[in-house]
Order: sequence, then C-alpha cells, then structure tokens
Amino acid sequence: MAIVNLQNVTYKYPLTDSPVLQNINLQVNEGEFVAVIGPNGAGKSTLCYTLAGFVPHFFKGELTGTIELAGRESSQSTLSEWVLNVGLAFQNPFNQISGAKYTVFEEIAFGLENIGVPRNEMKERVEEAMKLTGIADLADRSPYSLSGGQQQRVALTSILVMQPKVLVLDEPTSQMDPIGTREVFGVIRTMAEKGMTVVLVEHKVEWIANFADRVIALHEGQIILDGKPSDVLTSETLPDKGFGISRYTSVARKAKEINIWNGFDLPVTLDEAVEGFKNEN
Repeated sequence: MAIVNLQNVTYKYPLTDSPVLQNINLQVNEGEFVAVIGPNGAGKSTLCYTLAGFVPHFFKGELTGTIELAGRESSQSTLSEWVLNVGLAFQNPFNQISGAKYTVFEEIAFGLENIGVPRNEMKERVEEAMKLTGIADLADRSPYSLSGGQQQRVALTSILVMQPKVLVLDEPTSQMDPIGTREVFGVIRTMAEKGMTVVLVEHKVEWIANFADRVIALHEGQIILDGKPSDVLTSETLPDKGFGISRYTSVARKAKEINIWNGFDLPVTLDEAVEGFKNEN
C-alpha cells in the first residue's frame, strides 16, 4: 500500500525561471526503503523538502500536482500537521541542532517536549533511540562539542525518536567514515524492517546496493530510472548523464569489453565483483 503518492508534481522556487522538479510521479509503499541518486542540481534535496512539507508551506514558489502522505494531501494540511507523519534529516547536521539545549539527551528530547509527550515516556523513547543509533555515551555532552559525524547521528536520533511514518534523509552519512556509514545504514534498514518508510538521498552507491529495496535516478528534475538497485545502479544511462557509479561497475564494464568478465550481471559491490571474476561461464 502506497504511503507516499506524488502525482504530476512540478515545482519552481520563487524568483526563478525554470522548475527544479518536473512532472514527478512517485509512489512509495509502507515499509519500503527507497534510495534517490542524481548528479548535483538534479533536484534531490528539493524532492526531500517536498516530501517533508517544506514545499510549498515554507519555501513557497509555484507548485502544481498533488502530494499525498499517509492519506493526507499537502495542500489540505498545515506544516505542523504534516511533520507529525514525516521526519527530515538535513545534509548538514548543524542546521538541525536547535541551539536551545545544553546536552545531547535534552536535544533529542526537544521535539517530544514540543508535542507534550509525558516525561516517563519521553525518557524511555530517548534512551531507546540513542541506543539504536549508538550514541548513548554522548548523552551528557554538548551537541556543539561533537564531531560532524556525531552531530549527524544526533540529528538522525532526534528524528527517529519522534517515530514518524516516513523518514526522509538527505545524505545523512556525508560526514561519516566507513564504519559510521555502515552503522547508520544498518539503523535505517532496521527502521524500515520495523515498518517505517525510508526515502534516502545518497551518493554512496555501494551502500545503497546493499541496503535499499529500490533506487530512483533523478536528472534535471525528472525521474529517468526507477527499479531494483542492481538494475538502476549498473545502467549505462548513468555515466552518460553525470551520475557517479561504483568503481566495481566501471571495472567490470571494461573487463566485459575485453572478454575477461565472467559474471552474468555487472557488479555494484566488491563482493559481487569478486564473484564475477571468479565465475567460469
């Protein structure tokens, strides 16, 4: 069942001449983990803002088409109503820290305070969310004393603790090392398995291949590919349009040209590449 439904959505920012999203038709099912890829300027962040209700309620501009989430239409909802169902984690975690709290624990509890969650329940939810994202040891630290990667985990935890139906993430691992990236992808996968719908903008295609159910390729504000990670991430369309592709896909494609690739499908991850070169046709 589709929890996110965009029909013929076109959006243009104020004081601009060209739309940044053009005729977007997108349905995302409940509990699905969808990754969005695209070169710079493709409209990825604007798609996140649209799903999160910031378009049109905050950024204004010209919007046509319909945006539905959990059975509600964006034009018929206020932003305060909309954000109860969808959580957005920004690319830069510094932009998401409230500045109103002295500790990480208080920062994560801030949203729950604003909607009047009882104190005992609030404490349990914050502790559970921090344990899930692996930051329980940061509870008494100032959010501003943390590294960029730690701040991103705090921002993600602040969203998860609100228990939204849809989680929208705009490059949440941009400041993380490989270990942190693996842990965060694991958390996101766990949330999807628990029934939360996830829409993730990310450039790290090897991680996407391992964790996402589905990949959407966005180019110049339009969806040009939509399908299984193995199909989309190895498409010959991507490099021609400025998308980043996996190094293993690139190597295997060259190997195939000179008849030394033994796999059936092109790889995205290291394990897939190893198997492909080991196989004998």
